[in-house]
Amino acid sequence: MTYRREETVWIPESDLDGMSVDTLAVRAGQIRTDQLEHSDAIFPTSSFVYGSAAQAAARFGGEEPGNIYSRFTNPTVQAFEQRIAAMEGGERAVATASGMAAILSTCMALLKSGDHVVCSRGVFGTTNVLFQKYLARFGVETTFVSLTDMEAWRAAVRPDTRMLFLETPSNPLCEVADLAQLSALAKAQGALLVVDNCFCTPVLQRPLEHGADIVIHSATKYLDGQGRCVGGVVVGPRALMDEVYGFIRSAGPTMSPFNAWVFLKGLETLPIRMRAHCDNALELAQWLQQQNRVETVYYAGLERHPQHALAKRQQNGFGGVVSFRLRGGREEAWRFIDATRMISITANLGDVKTTITHPATTTHGRLSPEDKARAGITENLIRLSVGIEAIDDLKTDLGRGFAALGG
Repeated sequence: MTYRREETVWIPESDLDGMSVDTLAVRAGQIRTDQLEHSDAIFPTSSFVYGSAAQAAARFGGEEPGNIYSRFTNPTVQAFEQRIAAMEGGERAVATASGMAAILSTCMALLKSGDHVVCSRGVFGTTNVLFQKYLARFGVETTFVSLTDMEAWRAAVRPDTRMLFLETPSNPLCEVADLAQLSALAKAQGALLVVDNCFCTPVLQRPLEHGADIVIHSATKYLDGQGRCVGGVVVGPRALMDEVYGFIRSAGPTMSPFNAWVFLKGLETLPIRMRAHCDNALELAQWLQQQNRVETVYYAGLERHPQHALAKRQQNGFGGVVSFRLRGGREEAWRFIDATRMISITANLGDVKTTITHPATTTHGRLSPEDKARAGITENLIRLSVGIEAIDDLKTDLGRGFAALGG
């Protein structure tokens, strides 16, 4: 494909070779209409018009490329897909209505009744429920293991294991998995390694480069970065993504053009935002360690973190999520949270605004007491998604929480 500025064409993938993630976040997937607009265009339409009945038949039959219906073909959504695929180093991306829709679509497209999944315990609570409750109804069995215990992963793998699923860093304890080792295990079994890269984004970690087969994002989080829209995306080899796309086309959990446009705008500032998140989170984690009412701080950027060296090797930064345990239980945790005035009490993360939540009663509230205990979700655990406000203002606000506990 030849790119000429006066034409309405996609920037060819060959032009993106060698570009940094910072540049790809701004330029990949860019399209201009005949109006030559500088900002990405938005196509809020349900369907597209054909020049003739024969052309309509050719497009529906797959004989001619082009847009058909926005449930599965839309230029704005495709622009977002191309941009995040380039940033992750994947051949293709498929956008979905939410992060959970991305996980569900991957499983429905690539698993079948009788298949077995090994999943880390340190995943978002709803991810746990999806595997444990709903996929089980369709004959997909899941074994949950500690994210960082390679022997547990090896012991859990069976002849019918078809997928290894994990988040790294984990939610909310910020554990870090060794992707190279897990990739080797998956390949030896003939299984797929699927990594939720929500906490790091491609700015800080590119799992495909460490042997993962598929990367999943809740675009709702850092990819947007400002809490405006819900969305998800799956990235990987074209052959696997074609299967996911086929499910999306038939089942319909697709991303809207407007949301895709918002995520395109979010990606443009993702690199600089992630660096600001990392800087604030590290300083806040170090500060929390010094507070008398704090038992433990969970953040891979701290040298005492058990996977600190692995995180330094595998990631380009430590992310913006910090969790900590207070001395006490639910009463103390809730009192601390309620005493803050600036920080938002909400379960969302990845926002430029710092958020605070109590995982045991929010993000992981649907887990059984036994599953909470196995995952380390205690009543005194608090999760912070550190935003980009002035660090001194964040310390002042958290200081109100400590003051409410008497120091």
